[in-house]
Amino acid sequence: MPASEPARLGRKRALPSCPNPVFLKWLTELRDEAKEKGLKIQYTYQKAINSLNKYPLPLQTAKEAKILQNFGDGICKLLDEKLQRYYRENGQNASIHSLPKGNPSFDQSDSNTLAPTKKKSSAGNGGKEKDGEGGRKKKREYVPQKRSGGYAVLLTLYRQSQIPGSKGYMFKMELQTEAQQLCDKSFTVPDLGSKYTAWSSVSTLIQRNLVLKTHNPARYTLTEEGLALAERLDSVERRTEVVPEEDQEEEKEEEDVRSDTEEKEDPPRVVDLTGSDDGEESDESSSRHSLKERLACARDTDVASSIGEDQMTAAVSRKPSAGRLPPGSYDIVLCVDFIETTGGSHHRKQELAKELQRNGVNFDVRKLNVGDFLWVAREKLSPVPGQLRAPAGRELVLDYIIERKRMDDLCGSIIDGRFREQKFRLKRCGLRRPIYLVEECGAAASHLSLPESTLQQAIVNTQVVDGFFVKRVQDVRESAAYLTVMTRYLTKLYQNCVLTCRSRELEGDGESEGVQGAGTPSCSLISFAEFNYGAVKNKCQTVKEVFARQLMQISGLSGDKAAAILERYSTPHSLLTAYERCSSEAEKEKLLSSIRYGKLNRNLGPALSRTVYQLYCTPGALT
Repeated sequence: MPASEPARLGRKRALPSCPNPVFLKWLTELRDEAKEKGLKIQYTYQKAINSLNKYPLPLQTAKEAKILQNFGDGICKLLDEKLQRYYRENGQNASIHSLPKGNPSFDQSDSNTLAPTKKKSSAGNGGKEKDGEGGRKKKREYVPQKRSGGYAVLLTLYRQSQIPGSKGYMFKMELQTEAQQLCDKSFTVPDLGSKYTAWSSVSTLIQRNLVLKTHNPARYTLTEEGLALAERLDSVERRTEVVPEEDQEEEKEEEDVRSDTEEKEDPPRVVDLTGSDDGEESDESSSRHSLKERLACARDTDVASSIGEDQMTAAVSRKPSAGRLPPGSYDIVLCVDFIETTGGSHHRKQELAKELQRNGVNFDVRKLNVGDFLWVAREKLSPVPGQLRAPAGRELVLDYIIERKRMDDLCGSIIDGRFREQKFRLKRCGLRRPIYLVEECGAAASHLSLPESTLQQAIVNTQVVDGFFVKRVQDVRESAAYLTVMTRYLTKLYQNCVLTCRSRELEGDGESEGVQGAGTPSCSLISFAEFNYGAVKNKCQTVKEVFARQLMQISGLSGDKAAAILERYSTPHSLLTAYERCSSEAEKEKLLSSIRYGKLNRNLGPALSRTVYQLYCTPGALT
């Protein structure tokens, strides 16, 4: 590309021409002949073509091509026979690195795909392609499959942009939540045996210039091309919802007949069932505009779009903040973090899922930003007539969360610092009953990096100092048994409760106390969406949260001690200001020593207070 020519973003650069055009021409002819006969060897020839296109050096004989991928003895022998015939016809000194004069020009773009041969495509058009100019075929437009990840993302971004007063972009978390109801595959949890989710298709949308990703945290918006495609997809989606099922087959046949006649005429018009943007509307378009308002209202209530007037009324009345979950209207479901079923130790992790299935536990695999297991109360919803799947019900998180640790994993987490951080995050997640499930690792315990006494002390500290309930089991089967017993216990505990949704900002209210017994008539719980979003590890943090992380890096300064310091000095600036007000060095060193922490209300102590003072007030490097 010349230096003066500006770079075109989002487009591939033109590849240099192949230095072996004669070999490339022969391979393309062999591939086309095999395709006309319906032979599978056509795909072998295509692979050889791809390898030859990537090879940047000229070849003198076909035997030299053996170093390339997909070039076997058979292909090299055929090319050698053609090469001998080529020398007999054009002389021994004929060049094989350029096509001989008098031969028809060979378009190397035909060698890249298994397209029909030139003879067939030009037979009825006087040697010209039907779909393009200059002998090139028109590139097929990318349209995502219905209810795929890309389809759901495009529709969600488009519908969000049509809501009056929308911000014009969506964050990843809210985009995944809104698009999930339009997709058959999960946006967060990969299928068994796969590492891809529905969210993986977003990279394809970005590469094809349909979706734009900007800022940090990432914001996703539609480009002009993506907006046009999403508008067409939304129009088709509305038509399939409005048109009765018995009329859809007839309409599809009419579209197939029209597509052939309209291909050479003007592009097909997109019928907008939601009304025009102009101020002048007919009676019919105004009725369609009211349908748009009702559909937008249904999206605001986080309910799947529906068309019946009665269904719309029910959807609007089912706001998460407006209703409660009475007894019998919800199921208790165990949520398992997908890391517990995939990744390393695959056999052991699959064994856990099989044991839960064997015990008849109602569980769901999903991504948990904190903890390994928890339970949700999922609202029961009956299927809507005319829809394939039942609408997604509300989910409230019960006050029990489990962090599962094998002894070897516990050893590694203590060494790299994850152990303290995980306990700190579990305390701040909003659930009041954290549980540590410690699983023995058998004979492997003798090869751990830390002595057993250190691990035992860490487990005791977790129970006594941090206030976690610690359950010790021998293997995966006992872990599954404990999860089964806990699921049945919580099902009985909450069976007579009226559940209401609370926000984490209102945790101090008396009404937000957890369930104390089976006879408690009501309890308030956090919604799963708010809980999981609030537990994101790498989200944007406040100064207070970063300050807490800094303090916890000091040896001997636990989460309770850091929280006690933050109650009096919430930012580094406030702490440094307090140090400046002290009249002497000794007073500065003892500034934090009288701060009380934990359930036993102990003092922080002079040694730790001196360490914090030296960290924040010593000029230069620490020794």
